Amino acid sequence: MMVMLAAFPALAMAQETQVVKIGFSSPLTGAQAAAGNDNKGGLEMAIDKLNAQGMVIGGKKVKFEAQMEDDQADPKAGVTVAQKLVDAHVKAIVGPYNSGVTIPASKVYNDAGIVMGTVASNPKITEQGYANVFRVAASDSQLGGKMALYAAKELKVKKVAIIDDRTAYGQGVANEFEKVAKANGLQIVGHEFTNDKATDFNGILTKIKAEKPDAIFYGGYSPQGGPMTRQMKQLGLDKTKMLGGDGICAPEMGRLGGDAITDQVYCTQGGAMLDKQAAGKAFATEYQKRFNRPAETYAASFYDGMMVIAQAMKEANSVEPAKYQPMLAKIKFKGVAGSYEFDAKHDLKDSPVTVFQFKGGVPVALTSY
Repeated sequence: MMVMLAAFPALAMAQETQVVKIGFSSPLTGAQAAAGNDNKGGLEMAIDKLNAQGMVIGGKKVKFEAQMEDDQADPKAGVTVAQKLVDAHVKAIVGPYNSGVTIPASKVYNDAGIVMGTVASNPKITEQGYANVFRVAASDSQLGGKMALYAAKELKVKKVAIIDDRTAYGQGVANEFEKVAKANGLQIVGHEFTNDKATDFNGILTKIKAEKPDAIFYGGYSPQGGPMTRQMKQLGLDKTKMLGGDGICAPEMGRLGGDAITDQVYCTQGGAMLDKQAAGKAFATEYQKRFNRPAETYAASFYDGMMVIAQAMKEANSVEPAKYQPMLAKIKFKGVAGSYEFDAKHDLKDSPVTVFQFKGGVPVALTSY
């Protein structure tokens, strides 16, 4: 009898654990799989840390479980993933990664009343006015604009050509770069277009070479940025600086561009310099140890995105989006990649941007700008 009585409290406690599903959307296959798996690692670390802490919400111990979905960096696949995650009754979405996926998927999540924390940077995402959509990283205006300011003031660039990949992300960051570049006296000598599946850029680069620019700004991602820089070198444009946003701010540029990825390549990424903060250093060390690879562009932001959502749940004492969304909207949270406080559009009030220069094929932080 004594043995049976002793078992009852343990049984009761086991019943008091609630499983809270978190959705994840990023490209896990295809050309951008490296970025997607980087994001996935950040979310996994956050969930494991939260579960180890034994968070109690609404009187019940919470166990977070992630449902990882591959959106293939494709808008149609992203909407399919969104509906799948809605049907799975997830309590939050961390992602998507790509603006082109996020814009249509955000309507699905918002209409279903699910909170979404995305790193996608196109300004249109938060201009839609969706109550449940939050951006947990810098926007294109910050990423492209700060790169233009740095090019004008620090790199002393005078003439620049622009190429974008026609994705929502690529167009957004390139247009913001162009706007701020012009305002700071840079001469735009051409704006060319490619796509996010292209491999041959010789025609575009030959046309640009005739204009003798000091730099080329590329609005797009590493799978094109790396080969494009390699082709720049082959055409004798190796003294021309290659500039970009967070889409090219990853070691994948070095892997794909080889010895063409020199200190002439610069990029911007949202967030403060990780190695300048104790929490950032600890995160980078733990990520490397766990996955045997460095944290790349947005691992820390996916980690923080989960942490800030969990904090809002804790403050609301509820895992239901309708209850914790108001807490998230007014939260003040210090994360690994920066501080989280949202404006009326649910963009970050203060999102520092770090400028990187490639050295030895990897981006090295220069300064927060």
